Amino acid sequence: MPIDLPAVRILIVDDDRAICDYMQTLLEKDGFSVKAMSDPTLVEDEVRQGSYHVVILDLMMPKLDGIEVLKRIREHDTDVAVVVFTAHPNLDSAVAAMKLDAVDYIKKPFNVDEFREVLARVMRKKGLARTPEEQLHKIIGDTIRNQRKTKELTLKQMSRRTGLSISLLSQIERAESSPSISSLYKIALALDTKIQDLFGDN
Repeated sequence: MPIDLPAVRILIVDDDRAICDYMQTLLEKDGFSVKAMSDPTLVEDEVRQGSYHVVILDLMMPKLDGIEVLKRIREHDTDVAVVVFTAHPNLDSAVAAMKLDAVDYIKKPFNVDEFREVLARVMRKKGLARTPEEQLHKIIGDTIRNQRKTKELTLKQMSRRTGLSISLLSQIERAESSPSISSLYKIALALDTKIQDLFGDN
């Protein structure tokens, strides 16, 4: 059964309509849920209502520049990942963007593959699994943690039962480490369950 990838919501903000359309098409083909806006003054309300994971923000716009938009975003949402891109990079704006916790600063025009790599890095940093393999690790980790908590076992007790380190068990539960079949077998025994039950409902 195919694993559903999470719908990652991206907001693109650029006063150049052609760039908005191009990026929206590119990202939707990659399976993202995308909205594009060319009026920076409307972004604050949109972010407040839209529960976005990533905002891609142009720096040089009329009415409101990207740094000011980023300041307003941060007043409402300190967690959303913001990628700033600009045709006029300079140190001052880069420093200002990073102080407001922008996750990256990209020069326009950008290389599509490089941009995808930046996005993949942002997703990993924010814990937004993208590949089926990453999603499977998340399902396994969540299932192990839920079963462990249902049985009221601590990581220390699991470590004693499995012979695996607390650190490794914690990494598996947080989907930061790819568990081996041997590790899964030991965890399943410790939880008194079948190994296939650790793969969730799928």
